[in-house]
Order: sequence, then structure tokens, then C-alpha cells
Amino acid sequence: MNLRKVSLYLLCLTVGVLSCKKDDEPDPVVIEIRDRAEQQIEDMVSLNAYLDTHYYNSEEIESLGTSVSISDIVIYELAEGQTAADVPVGHTLLRTAVGAPKTTTYADTDYEFYVLSLNQGGGTQSPKFCDRIRFNYEGFTLDDVVFDYSVNPFVSNLIGNGVDDFGLIIGWSKVIPDFNTAESFVENSDGTVSYVNKGVGIMFLPSGLAYFSSATTGIAAYSPIIFKFELLQMSENDHDGDGVPSYLEDLNGDRGFLVNYDDLTDTTDDDTDGDGTPDYIDLDDDGDGILTIDEDINKDGDPTNDDSNGNGIPNYLDKTDKIKKS
Repeated sequence: MNLRKVSLYLLCLTVGVLSCKKDDEPDPVVIEIRDRAEQQIEDMVSLNAYLDTHYYNSEEIESLGTSVSISDIVIYELAEGQTAADVPVGHTLLRTAVGAPKTTTYADTDYEFYVLSLNQGGGTQSPKFCDRIRFNYEGFTLDDVVFDYSVNPFVSNLIGNGVDDFGLIIGWSKVIPDFNTAESFVENSDGTVSYVNKGVGIMFLPSGLAYFSSATTGIAAYSPIIFKFELLQMSENDHDGDGVPSYLEDLNGDRGFLVNYDDLTDTTDDDTDGDGTPDYIDLDDDGDGILTIDEDINKDGDPTNDDSNGNGIPNYLDKTDKIKKS
């Protein structure tokens, strides 16, 4: 799936390799790693140009109300020489529809991006930035070329464990928490499921919140991209199974899992014991030799409310809690 951010491809060619001469081997493609801040400026120029020259079927979408789906959304491009005044009746220029850009910080870079909210979603749940979601999507480039889409609802972690699951590109974790899941669902006689009043929108992402320097099928390196999406369901994640929901292990509240590898004594990141493993995938968050799950002394399945020495720090983050290792 293009949606999965892959950090390493391993190509195992066992037939014919030894017979190839080095002169026959193509030179590897080297992608220059660009400055993120400079690339963001360039990407925003491209995104703004897209918003200024494209419009969508807003009247039809509004008439559908809470039953809208991404298949109903149609985006058109203005013809050369046309302006916003030429947008047909019943349609709205994307520039007008999206409003001001959203802002976030990622990889020490300030980012702007756009979101068009078409239906909030009628469910009572909104995913946290690191939860697991069920959703539909369609991804396309600024040339309006679709590079990926879901045939059936897709399930993924917004943020994976960084080892065998890299989750989705970072932009999803910045957008999806602002939407609600579907209000309900109906199991149809043909085995399919219909979702009622689901969260629906479009995200317009700079490359720094997408694939950045990593080219993937249908997407060149440093490409801003767009996703239509439907948020259907969610489940709360506890990546390391230590009894603490992953979102609570975002200690600095930046909606990400930061480790300062240059200074493992830094207490402002998400690595309590400074071992280089962020708490959300660390079975012993405070490094005291006692598993986090075993520091739940009242055995209610929630280590966050156990404070043996009454110093205001829960045991699982406190090396001085005096709990004996069993």
C-alpha cells in the first residue's frame, strides 16, 4: 500500500547476480536531502496554486448532508485563463472552501497544511494522534492523478511502533483527530457494511507531512499530495501493552513521540529513562527494572493512577517509588 511509510526496501536477487558485470549495473539513484523549511515554502506555493485553480461540487455535497461519501466529491480544474469568477454556480473554489491553513511542528520544522471538512462525523469518538482507525481514502497528486485508493475499508495505526509497523504518513495524525467516527453502521445482507454519518474531508499536505524525499509508486520525491478520506471507526492504542494508552505517553504534548537522541538526559521529550526508546514502546518506562504493567499496584489495569510514595509522580515514571522487583 502506498499509504504505509516504508523506511527500507531489501532486494534479494539470487539468480543471475554473480554473472552480471559491475559495468552492467545501473548507477543508484541518489535523492538529495533538501532543507525541510525551504521545501515547505516551495510546497505551499504549489498547494496554494492548486487551491486557486480548482473547485468542487459544493452544492451537491451540501444536499447530501451526513450521507456524503468521498465518491460524491468531484474536483474540477479551471480552464487556462479562467479566474474565480468563472467557477460554475453550485460549485466553490477550493481556496474559498478551505479557509486559513492549519499549523503544526514536525521534525523541527513549522508546517502549514489545508483541510476541507465536509462532514464532522456523528460518532462520539475522535481518534488521538496515535490510535488505530478504519477508513476509506483516495490519494492523488496535484496533477489530479490518483495514485492509491481503498476498495474496502482499510485499517491502520496512525502512528506505528517504528519497528515492524510504520503507520501512515505523518499528515494523517495531524488531520484525523479533528474528526469524529461514524455514528453507527449497518451490516448488509451481502456481507458489506454501511456506515452512517461518518467523518468526511480532504487533506492537502506538503511533502514534509507526506513522503518528503522518499519516492513511491506514482509519487515523486518532494511531492505535495491530497487525500479524500472517510473516518469510520477507531480503537485506542497501547503499542507496548503496558496498560498506559499510547496517547498518554506523549509526555511533552506535541502529538508525536520525540526522543532527543543527541541528549538522552533530556527530560522534555517522550523518553522518561533516557534509554533511546520512547515510552510508548518501552515496557519499563522509568528504567527501574520493574515493568510498567507491574507498577499497577492496585491491579485496576491502569498504572497511571498508582503513586506509592505520594510524590505526585506515578510509579511507572518514578524510579524512587520503592516498589520491589518480584
